[in-house]
Amino acid sequence: MKTTRKNKSGPTDQHGRARHSVRAVVGRQNSGAHGATRPTSATSVAPGSELARLQTRLAIAEETVRAIRSGEVDSVLVAGKEGSQVFTLDGAEHAYRLLIESMNEGALTLTGDKMILFANQCFADMVKLPLEQVIGSSFRRFLSIEDRAILRPLMKRAAQAGSKIQVLLHASDRALIPALLSIRELADEGSADVIIGMVVTNMTEARRTEELLRALTHRVVQVQEAERGSVALELHDNITQLLCAVLVRSQTLADKLSPRDGSSKKEAIKLRELLGQTAGEVERISRNLRPSVLDHLGLAAGLRAATTEFAARTGVALKLSCVELTARLPAETELALYRILQEALKNLEQHARARHVTVNLTKPGDFVQLNIANDGIGFDAKHHAVRRKGKRDLGLLGMRERAAYVGGTLTVKSGTRVGTEIEVRIPLGNIAAKERSVYAASTAPTRRASKRVEARAPRSAEIKL
Repeated sequence: MKTTRKNKSGPTDQHGRARHSVRAVVGRQNSGAHGATRPTSATSVAPGSELARLQTRLAIAEETVRAIRSGEVDSVLVAGKEGSQVFTLDGAEHAYRLLIESMNEGALTLTGDKMILFANQCFADMVKLPLEQVIGSSFRRFLSIEDRAILRPLMKRAAQAGSKIQVLLHASDRALIPALLSIRELADEGSADVIIGMVVTNMTEARRTEELLRALTHRVVQVQEAERGSVALELHDNITQLLCAVLVRSQTLADKLSPRDGSSKKEAIKLRELLGQTAGEVERISRNLRPSVLDHLGLAAGLRAATTEFAARTGVALKLSCVELTARLPAETELALYRILQEALKNLEQHARARHVTVNLTKPGDFVQLNIANDGIGFDAKHHAVRRKGKRDLGLLGMRERAAYVGGTLTVKSGTRVGTEIEVRIPLGNIAAKERSVYAASTAPTRRASKRVEARAPRSAEIKL
């Protein structure tokens, strides 16, 4: 390796200071007659002194690494199977290198075959390796086989548009580090060599924060369900009972009025009808807050009650098909599927303008799956988080969170004027571990009391509303 330094007549920066130019040449050294490597440094060593020769080569290598890190290198000559290639670092000024080194994210420049030409100290710390062991190595060593296959086409498309991908970096201590790679080809006019710029963001803290926020969201949902149950109980035991009592009194009053009272009797009858509607509405709200049919008869009966009420209230044609489940699902899973259906029907009523809805509950393999499809106006699924009247629609986000909490996934297929389909898949193997909510604990006694009722409940493979 040979380095040359221009001190006397080198270029100057904008402030008139001389800027050093160092050319580092990486390749095979000159060989002597017997194949021994001769040092090419100006420092002379005694012939046959192997120790002195190795010390000289080490000093040259350390000086080269120092020059690269301090921004004094203009170009790097790499010797390979296809001959030597020169990689120039245009504008490699000291201030620019200080900026790169002070970043809290990893910064890399790669060749087309993913060899690392430059890396800052942040990336070296991220993969827990000395910087000199990172520069000159292949970036593939830090990726799994799956991530390599995904990264390959992205790097090919880096010239047309920047790309981003989340991967797991393999550190030297075998730790897996979640990272976001931002990839872009660096333009170099007049050169046929492909240089890729990459920014590596450590996502460990972001993932930890995401998990904490998700745990907080789940806790909020648990408290919300417990509060809903309490409100539903108050409505059923107090408000509904009072309304029923007033309804009976109004009926008695209407019966006591004679036909001669005319208008008074008509008003009493209208009052009775209004009280009946009010009691029915309060009872409906109570059922939605805490679905007692779900507690007593299971998921199929709960879905049937929700869809029947929706079809009767909106006039939308709805077809429900439920697979026969041999055993009850955990309360957490049943509640999640029930709430997802409720939210889907609510969004459908408000925005879809659909005429036909299909709801299917199936059990493909070790999964329980709920599909909700409609023939409404649809929407752009890639940009579903749009603002409606100044407020962000969180319906789909809430449904995804409910599915994720019980170990499942929620996917949305939609397009403008082609309808919408929501698919929820929950693995049965993960269900038992998720049964830990306040709602599940509160419904356990009602489940034991409802076993005989469930055994007598009719099971319909398909109903049409």
